[in-house]
Amino acid sequence: MTVIVAYVLWGAGGPAEPVYRLRPDDIRLTAMGQRVYSAQCAACHGARLEGQANWRERGLDGKLPAPPHDASGHTWHHDDELLFRITKHGVAKAANLKDYASAMPAYDGVLSDEEIVAALSWIKSQWPAQIRSRHDDLNRANGR
Repeated sequence: MTVIVAYVLWGAGGPAEPVYRLRPDDIRLTAMGQRVYSAQCAACHGARLEGQANWRERGLDGKLPAPPHDASGHTWHHDDELLFRITKHGVAKAANLKDYASAMPAYDGVLSDEEIVAALSWIKSQWPAQIRSRHDDLNRANGR
């Protein structure tokens, strides 16, 4: 019985990474997220979430500039789990694109999981209500 329970809990490939949910209405968490964003993200993505110029066009190095995280960008087109994985592991690993070149660093070992969720929660807290609602719908559609 113990073997079966262990198999069900851990799965055949070992423990799965937990599912992370953004909490844009958690005032304590978003305050931490604003600090994390300012220290780790704003240099590229902008203090006002505006991103870098020409963010849809690859530079001479073949990499895309940092996209905006405001309503004009595409951040809200991705569910919570993918946003977390991109931030923690980098775009290539999160999207399973082996040779994808990106200027986005992986924050695994730099930020804790809570700090990543906090920064992403603060970003989401800045979106207009309509965009937040659409993002919530996306999470529900993806079973999150």
